[in-house]
Amino acid sequence: MLIDTTAMAPGERAEAIREVIWSSVVRVEITHQPDPRLIRTAGVISRVGPLTVCSVRANATVVRRTPALARDDMEPSVFVGLQVTGSSVVVQDGREAVLRPGDLALYDTTRPYTLLNRDGIHQHYFRIPRTELALPARLLNLATAVPFSRRDPLADLTATCLRRIARQQARPAASPAHDLQAAGRPGIELLRALITARLGNHRTACQTADETLCLRVIDYVRAHLGDHDLTPARVAAYHHVSLRQLYKVLSRNGVHLGEWVRSQRLERCRAELAAPWAQHRSIAAVAHRWGFPNAAYFSRAFKGAFGITPSDWRALHAGSGGSPRSLHP
Repeated sequence: MLIDTTAMAPGERAEAIREVIWSSVVRVEITHQPDPRLIRTAGVISRVGPLTVCSVRANATVVRRTPALARDDMEPSVFVGLQVTGSSVVVQDGREAVLRPGDLALYDTTRPYTLLNRDGIHQHYFRIPRTELALPARLLNLATAVPFSRRDPLADLTATCLRRIARQQARPAASPAHDLQAAGRPGIELLRALITARLGNHRTACQTADETLCLRVIDYVRAHLGDHDLTPARVAAYHHVSLRQLYKVLSRNGVHLGEWVRSQRLERCRAELAAPWAQHRSIAAVAHRWGFPNAAYFSRAFKGAFGITPSDWRALHAGSGGSPRSLHP
């Protein structure tokens, strides 16, 4: 669902925004600009598996989930707000969380809350049923209006995953529908790990950390595919587990680390060799950039995986035109 008030008459904007938010996200009272001509809101709302994702830009607003609205028949849910630019404040349960770019905060739909956006809104919001998080109510109640800073490695990893989900749902043609729907689960698992690591007891935190180890390992390996010293021992040491535990968890999730790393590296090389902006790089340089020890080994692996040599693959795409898709961090 898309919303853009620029095409609406000023007198219709506030009611249109309210109708969309009430019907597809949550029932809240929204205080806009006094002058309806100044109301500006643009966003996209969609479902990604169990997540409801709302990415929005708007000028200054105050959003309130009042005591009366908090008693409605909506499924008990938790919202996660991910600040994109600017700053905002989340108020709930007697606490205030000031969010800056990259920060996260939670708030619960079963109790009143207030969102203050004096400088405007630029956020991704994620609504998650409490049953999906499967955490004790006591723990969730402690997590509301608590800032999870981007300086925290686990918070940053969670924010990165959620940010990718939000960007993909805004352009669904970029990913198959079934892949996009499956993407919601890792975000929920990482959020559960973040909450328990910050606020849970040792036993709960350790159990959740083990459940999300595969997700964290995959994200770490993706970020270091070009490192020539990316060994299982290094991955295990970074995550403070033994090699045996690492292999056990990955195997349980159907991942063979060595084969997965090689396939990911080959995919990166294949994409770069076909890109017009990389035509000046030698095949050996591309292979080395993505962690292959030498060109001969890379060529054999590439042909074995794709049935064509790297040079023939590059020649096939030479002069095809086009430009690389813009990648956002």
